[in-house]
Amino acid sequence: MKYVGAHVSASGGVENAPVNAHAIGAKAFALFTKNQRQWFSKPLTEKSIRLFKENCEKYGYEAHQILPHDSYLINLGHPEKEPLEKSRTAFLDELQRCEQLSLDRLNFHPGSHLKKITEEASLNTIAESINWALDKTRGVTAVIENTAGQGTNLGYRFEQLAYIIDRVEDKSRVGVCIDTCHTYTSGYNIKTEAGYNKTFADFDRIVGFQYLKGIHLNDSKKELASRVDRHDNIGKGFIGLDLFRRIMNDPRFDDMPLILETPDTSLWPQEIEMLYAFAGQ
Repeated sequence: MKYVGAHVSASGGVENAPVNAHAIGAKAFALFTKNQRQWFSKPLTEKSIRLFKENCEKYGYEAHQILPHDSYLINLGHPEKEPLEKSRTAFLDELQRCEQLSLDRLNFHPGSHLKKITEEASLNTIAESINWALDKTRGVTAVIENTAGQGTNLGYRFEQLAYIIDRVEDKSRVGVCIDTCHTYTSGYNIKTEAGYNKTFADFDRIVGFQYLKGIHLNDSKKELASRVDRHDNIGKGFIGLDLFRRIMNDPRFDDMPLILETPDTSLWPQEIEMLYAFAGQ
């Protein structure tokens, strides 16, 4: 079973996210559990937590169909002590919010070395950050998103994802989210059938499909290996439709949230309908 949805608004309270997902015909959704542009937000209220769970039950969303995303401000590989501690504290808060909402995974960008330390040192810091936060929480998997490799962002090669996972102590609580735009612009040619097959064979060999916990479905405004993160709507960018048709017919992507983060949100209902048509659902 494929679960396709989008990163919907939680404006007015997290309880509105499942309502917004249902309104566009989504069978999965992503959300921010707090304002992603602020380091810290007010704690979730008991009312919001209760209504979120009630609305998820009402519209048929279970934890494995939901992929919350943490704040973009967080850098778990930060080379400096104080900003790193701030990032770790904020990441822990995000995990605890997922715990409160009975969500079983949290998607995040791994981090950046900022040209102040080596890539390896930053990757080690990311793994240490994950271990620190997982040790203080229960039941939520830390889901590392691959990046486009823009600037000094790490996680754009499968080897970097594997390096982090190898150093996470609790392997049962670490996973990966593959973003199709990031994958393409970081240099993996998933546009062609041969490139698709090779990319995911490499992913399985280097990281392992057992760690895959979600997909971000995005076309790309930038070309292959540009190392630039600019999403486009499905079929409108350099990747084209064939990739998404393959994903929707590939059983390796069953039973996990497949999330649109495409820029024209008015197209989400049509994109979801089109993707399900590819799979004959």
